[in-house]
Amino acid sequence: MTDDERDGVRLTSLDSPLGDGLDVTKGALVDHLDAVADKLVPLLAGRALSVVRVRPGAAPFMQKNVPKGAPEWVRTVDIWSAAAHRDVHFVVCDDRRTLLWLANQRAVEFHVPFTRIGEDTPTGLVLDLDPPEGAGFEQVVAVAALVRQALAEAGLAGAVKTSGAKGLHVVVPVRGAHNEDVAAATRALAARTARLGQERATTAYLKEERDGKVFVDSTRSGQGTIVAAYSPRARPGLPVSTPLGWDELGHVVPADLTVTTARARRTEGDPWAASLPEPQELPADLVAEGAAIPVARVAAMHEGKRRARARAAQDDQPAP
Repeated sequence: MTDDERDGVRLTSLDSPLGDGLDVTKGALVDHLDAVADKLVPLLAGRALSVVRVRPGAAPFMQKNVPKGAPEWVRTVDIWSAAAHRDVHFVVCDDRRTLLWLANQRAVEFHVPFTRIGEDTPTGLVLDLDPPEGAGFEQVVAVAALVRQALAEAGLAGAVKTSGAKGLHVVVPVRGAHNEDVAAATRALAARTARLGQERATTAYLKEERDGKVFVDSTRSGQGTIVAAYSPRARPGLPVSTPLGWDELGHVVPADLTVTTARARRTEGDPWAASLPEPQELPADLVAEGAAIPVARVAAMHEGKRRARARAAQDDQPAP
């Protein structure tokens, strides 16, 4: 059957290819999201949602504004965008019906901010571990252990999940800190991780400066977003951002955790909720240390400008 109806949502073309090069049907996406709705919706609820959608014959694209023709029961929230100089009309996915409607729109990735609507303190921070090109997953696992050590030495704890791509996310629930302090603490934790494993980990934002090391990305915390646990990613086979126990890290291959294989891992309860520690207060020394560390993206921008000026000055030199 190519069409179906669930929770009052008409689902269409379920037997058709989801998108170019993804190697799954639209129905596989819908079935996965429906199967994890009880775990995924609580992670999306009350937050401004950005999705990555796919269409046959087109590249995946990020969508923040609610699409035209959305049912009147789809909840939205207007948030001012300084970059766009206008309000953005975000979808808020508070229930299974909205999730199914998004699935029928071929929404594959579900990204949320750490701050809930109407609040100004983030609920967590993330260290995103990104392996160099051609690296094995064991390199990421080794750096995840360093992150865990850095957290423990700071009196903190976190949970780990695959990013749905090649890396890992270490997520630390926090309370009582504003965006700037959370971002600063994340930079400090990344720097401490890199110091613990100078031969394996780096905080260098520019790829050419990473020397084959795993990039400990501190730039997603604060006002950034994170792909939710249980969300697929728009890659061949639709790998899923999957919660893992710390003791599982050396025994999985992220590419094998897809919308069609994830059902084998489904158990009673919610593994991600169970693995997350209670929200923690950030140590003052950690925040102070991070406040003195330049934001990686900004530092890279300034370095790029400096190099451009140096090249221009060199080009202006007269030939010998």
